[in-house]
Amino acid sequence: MARKNAGSGGDRFSTATRLRLLGEQTAARVYRSQNKRQARRSRLTGRAAFLALIVCSLVVALAYPMRQYVSQRGEIAEQQERRKEAEEQVERLRDEKARLQDDMYIRKLAREHLHYVAPGETGYTMIDPEAAEQRRTDQGSADRPWYSNVWEGVDTADRE
Repeated sequence: MARKNAGSGGDRFSTATRLRLLGEQTAARVYRSQNKRQARRSRLTGRAAFLALIVCSLVVALAYPMRQYVSQRGEIAEQQERRKEAEEQVERLRDEKARLQDDMYIRKLAREHLHYVAPGETGYTMIDPEAAEQRRTDQGSADRPWYSNVWEGVDTADRE
């Protein structure tokens, strides 16, 4: 019986030792797996930092050309608009040139702008009463110095 006690005591001791060893091995495995995870994390973090650096470099490298591209597209659109306006003006001038080839149109312009009167016609000039009054006021200002007339013009410019 002593042997059985001694054996069971030895078993107990060896079970405790086994448990302790098992716990140490488990702790070592956990510690190793944590180290591996941390190593993976640090590798991924390094990779992510490198990737972020590459992306930032590309953004910086492409920012100026993209800005130039957008700017030039705006200039191209503006130049196309100017070209369109110039073409419309050329068309208007061609129409005006064609009208100036017509003698009746030339006579009409001469009557309107030059007060042309054809032989046998009587020409009349109508004077605006307000313009006539202004002319009389201007004739009275002929005896004053020129700068008085300028200041009077400035004073009367803002009146209705």
